[in-house]
This record gives sequence, structure tokens and C-alpha cells, in this order.
Amino acid sequence: MLECFFPKPKEFFGSLLVWCILVVFFWYFGGKEFGTVFGFEFLAPDAPPVIGLGHFTTPDFLWFYIYFVIITAIFYGFWSIYSPHKWQVWSILGSAFILFITYYQVQVAVAVNNWYRPFYDAIQNALSNESTTTAADLYGYMFSFLILALTYVLIAVFTSFFVSHYVFRWRTAMNDYYTSKWKQVRHIEGASQRIQEDTMRFASIMKSLGVSIVDSVMTLIAFLPVLLELSKNVKEIPLVGEIAYPLFYAAIFWSIFGTILMIVAGIKLPGLEFRNQRVEAAFRKELVLGEDDQARAEPQTLKELFANVRRNYFRIYIHYTYFNLFRNFYFQLNNLFAYILLIPTIAAGAITLGIMNQIIRAFSEVTSSFQYLVRSWSTIIDLISVFKRLQAFEAAFKGEELSNLDKEYIETEGKIDY
Repeated sequence: MLECFFPKPKEFFGSLLVWCILVVFFWYFGGKEFGTVFGFEFLAPDAPPVIGLGHFTTPDFLWFYIYFVIITAIFYGFWSIYSPHKWQVWSILGSAFILFITYYQVQVAVAVNNWYRPFYDAIQNALSNESTTTAADLYGYMFSFLILALTYVLIAVFTSFFVSHYVFRWRTAMNDYYTSKWKQVRHIEGASQRIQEDTMRFASIMKSLGVSIVDSVMTLIAFLPVLLELSKNVKEIPLVGEIAYPLFYAAIFWSIFGTILMIVAGIKLPGLEFRNQRVEAAFRKELVLGEDDQARAEPQTLKELFANVRRNYFRIYIHYTYFNLFRNFYFQLNNLFAYILLIPTIAAGAITLGIMNQIIRAFSEVTSSFQYLVRSWSTIIDLISVFKRLQAFEAAFKGEELSNLDKEYIETEGKIDY
């Protein structure tokens, strides 16, 4: 699954993690300021945010674009020399481009968040008895928002188009690898399904899940500083009282709580989804063999095989019932959580309408990113089940030891040959 698309996966991803840590550390501890050597004049830390598309053409952003290209070129050049790979342009440069375009898309969301304060403050001013806001001011803010919204839509559409091609290249690499082993795998139960259906599902899931996890990480990188800055406007939160950066700590606590809750509630689901594919495959195989062989697909055999299908589905229904109960209840509370935190501040009249909306949006972005596992757990379960099936498939034709889940299945319901 990985070695067919990425060069030496274990070394590659290990080096990628180390490289990311190094370049991020350098950026925040001297790399950004290094741009002044090349004539870039950066905005002061306390400077007001730039509203509109000008947010993306500040010296800070221009230097970041150059920095990203340089670090990507260095990493790509190293792996091109150390371990050349057929798919390295897509797997390395394609991945880097997805990272960049996703970060850019997140920055559009940051620009929109910057827009919230002046727009809602203008509305609050317009509704007051001493209004200085004109209709032209409000139209101007709305036009600025439309430009940002159009930019976001164009980037989102292009990102989806590029990622579709990226994951299909990955599927192509897997397909080429597995079909090259066809003589070794053709005798394995469900080989055709693994090569066609599971590679298709793997690519489909990675298209949505892969981009969403990158988006979550990039959102955290972009919005955490924003939330830290906005926390200065909130002095205390219910039950806790006065603490430094209350919104930041509350976001982390609430997200960790939700993630642990979903993991505990859904811990049985990946194994059940994996077994579900197995019992379905066994039932389907017997029916297919019965089309050409009258000795197969006897009613009693089919009854036993379908009983395995029914038993596993009923287990899944039970586990999904309480999983969805906890998940939906958590998200309903999540809609109110930020407002609950702001009640003491709002009651004291310490913030304006614009700041309140800016805080709500930033808090929502941060918690949504931290809640990635919560929101995507059902899809992650599906991906894990596909991954396990392909892993068992590879183990079968490589002569490697099967996983404990495969062994357990063979011992308890052994209807499948591998």
C-alpha cells in the first residue's frame, strides 16, 4: 500500500517527520526574521490584521512562499538521489503541493475571521443611538467578504480536482503492484476483490480523510495563535475562574474529552467492520461457486454462512447505537460550549459583538481541528478495515505471519482460505 507509491516508507515518513520539525522550529526561531536579509519588511507583531486579499500579499506571506519552495526542493532532491522512485513526483511533490494549497485555504478562513470583528462592530455601531456607520461601509464589508468567499471556493474546487488525481495515481501504483503479483495471489480467497474493490475504497477514503487531517493540522497551526491572542479579551470562565489563556485550555480540554469518549465508545467497531467483510466474502464465494458446481451452495451451508453475516451485523448495530448516542450528544453540547465559556465576559460587557463573533469562530475552528478523530471516527473505522484486509492480503502472498485478527477469524469461523 505504501511502498508502491512512496520510496522506502519507514525511512521516508521518519525523515519527513524530522524534517518538518526542523523547518518549523527554524521558521519560528529565526527563519522568519532571516527574510529581512533579502529586503522583506515584516509587519509588527501588534499591527492590526490586514483585511481582504491583501492578507496574502504581505511580506510575511511572500517570504513564507519562498521558504516553503526551498525546503520542499531540498527534501525532494535528497530522496531523488538517495532512493529514486517511479512515483516520486506525485508522492513527494504532489504531497507537498497538497500541504501548501490546504494551508493557503486555511489562511482564507483566517482572513474571514479577521473580517468578522470590523463587520460586526460596524453593525453594533449602526444599531446604536450614536451611529457613525453608513450603508456604504456595510456594503464595502460585504463586498470584501464576497471576494474572500470566491477565493475560498476556487481554491477548494481546485484542491478537490488535484487530490482526485493524486489518490488515483496512488491507486494506480497499488494496482500495478498487486497485478504484477497475480500468479502468486490468484489462488488467495478474494484476490480479485482485494485488488479491485479494496484499492478503490482505499483511494476513495484517502481522498476525503487524508485531506481533512491535513486541513485539521493546518487549521491548528493557523488558528491557535489567533485564539491565544483573542483569549486576552476573556478574563474568566465558569467553574474555573480567572486563568491565563482560558479559551486555549478550554478548547484543548473539550477536544481531548470528546476524542477519548469516541475512541472508548467505538473501540470495537474496526474489528467488527473487518470481520463483516470476511463473512460477506465467504457467503458471496459460496454463491459464486454454486453457479457452476451443483455440489456447492447447499441450503444448509448457505444458512450457516448467512447466520455468520447476520450475527456480525447485529453486533455492529448494537455498538453503533451507543457510539452514535455519545457522538451526537457530544456535538449538541459542542454547539453551546463556547457561548457558555463567554457568559461571564458577555454579562460584564467586556467585549463587543465583533470580538464575540471572532472568538466563537476561532474557538470553533480550533476545537473542530482537535476533534478530528471525533468527527471522522466512522470513516477512520472504514479505512482501518480496508487497511487490515489489504495488509492480510499482502501477508498472504509474501508468506508473512497473519495478524491476530485473521488468526482469530480462522479459528472461530474458518470459512476462508487465508
